Amino acid sequence: MVVLNKIYTKTGDAGETALGNGSRVAKHSTRVTSYGTVDELNATVGLARLHADGGIDDQLAMIQNDLFDLGADLCRPDMEKDEEAEYPVLRVTDAQVARLESELDAMTQAVEPLRSFILPGGSALAAHMHLCRTVARRAERLCVELATMESVNPAAVKYLNRLSDWFFQAARIANDDGRDDVLWVPGANR
Repeated sequence: MVVLNKIYTKTGDAGETALGNGSRVAKHSTRVTSYGTVDELNATVGLARLHADGGIDDQLAMIQNDLFDLGADLCRPDMEKDEEAEYPVLRVTDAQVARLESELDAMTQAVEPLRSFILPGGSALAAHMHLCRTVARRAERLCVELATMESVNPAAVKYLNRLSDWFFQAARIANDDGRDDVLWVPGANR
């Protein structure tokens, strides 16, 4: 359990922050930017939930919890040293990826196949899902970049990849199962 008795610590005033293993890095490091973007994604999911109800809200709540797991995973470098940690290290699992895939399969069956690219928008929930999708893609790109420099849990990258697809399909579901999608008309304004 996390206990925060004081919100500010002053330990980051020189532009560094502590990672999950206690090491300190620059706040602009790719690792910090990666999990910071995951945190931003979590905030956009919170906004989307203002427009969600029922099952989709329940799924978004699970995703928000997963995103905290993902942030904890990304803030802990040196996966090869997990067994040496003082406490169990939290890592995203393939089971979390599989859950997203299962939900994606169900959503895909509910909508008609796409015959055009769609523009972000439609209902308020769909518009927020598209915003979540784009932030998830940015988080994924940052994690892939980080993986070229340091060890990154492969399940974390897979999770973000499936999650952006999940948000795309959720946007279509929010647009009356795709019937109210806003279709792109190439060259329409020439």
